[in-house]
Amino acid sequence: MNSAPAEVLFYHLERAPLERVLPSLLERTLERGWRAVVQSGSSERLEALDLTLWTYSDESFLPHGAARDGDAARQPVYLTTGDETPNGAGVRFLVDGAEMTEFSGFVRIVCIFDGRDPEATGKARTQWQAAKTAGCTVTYWRQSDTGRWEKQG
Repeated sequence: MNSAPAEVLFYHLERAPLERVLPSLLERTLERGWRAVVQSGSSERLEALDLTLWTYSDESFLPHGAARDGDAARQPVYLTTGDETPNGAGVRFLVDGAEMTEFSGFVRIVCIFDGRDPEATGKARTQWQAAKTAGCTVTYWRQSDTGRWEKQG
């Protein structure tokens, strides 16, 4: 794992829900040869994401697992509500209010937040400040009217 501060990307959900955005971001992560951890702020949401990753597309699925599935070290995508990284992931996704306190050990950390939720937006701002203070490179992404992610600023 990387000991330098990670690159931290903030994805602002306005047009599409997490269930549509997360699978495509995970696909791109795996295409780059990286493993991922998805950390959720609640176990209920994690259960829903587990189902989503199996069923989001008629043509494919994303191989993944959680602690209850065993073989955590072998999972390309590991789902959790905690801060563990048993699969040696290079990318950590934070969803539904999950927060980071340590920003090293990853190539990227991706914070995905719902822009229509004031609490989620507030937590994202706090995470932005924490990442900057930790010396991370931070970027902010919004979806265009056509659905394409565009880096802001």
